[in-house]
Amino acid sequence: MRLIVYHTRECDPKRCTGLRLYKFGRVELFFDHRKLPLGAILLNPFSEKALSREDLPIAEERGLVALDCSWKRIKESTFLGKMEGRCLPYLIAANPTNYGKPTLLSTAEALAAALYILGKKEAAREILKGFKWGDNFFQLNQSMLERYSECKTSQEVIQVQREFLPTGEVKE
Repeated sequence: MRLIVYHTRECDPKRCTGLRLYKFGRVELFFDHRKLPLGAILLNPFSEKALSREDLPIAEERGLVALDCSWKRIKESTFLGKMEGRCLPYLIAANPTNYGKPTLLSTAEALAAALYILGKKEAAREILKGFKWGDNFFQLNQSMLERYSECKTSQEVIQVQREFLPTGEVKE
């Protein structure tokens, strides 16, 4: 599966997981959104549809794109609505910058989670090799990732997500 990181050059290059994935040879890197493959799945936290196994054929054919930009400026990425977006369900960050914070995943965590949900569990683990906190991501999220990966549709992912959301927190 083609894994792509669209990088907006907004983060500290020394801590950037997207750049590290590129350095490890695990992803392609683009700085111009106009060069991203048409029809690829974009991991977009504002998408109204959750990623699920039903997206696997498109991801295998067209690719999976992760957005590497500052969380503070993510809404300014105007091209987001021009790609087939999918959001990830509720997960906990293990990266040092956002450890323990729900939904604030690094680019590497987002790609690993997406691969796991799509049923590519070994590829998911491979993505986080080389990150000291990589195994911790899977430990923190194991039961959630396993349940999400069993879902066939976006609607099923949303239903399962409700089981893991803290009381009073709804993400749809």
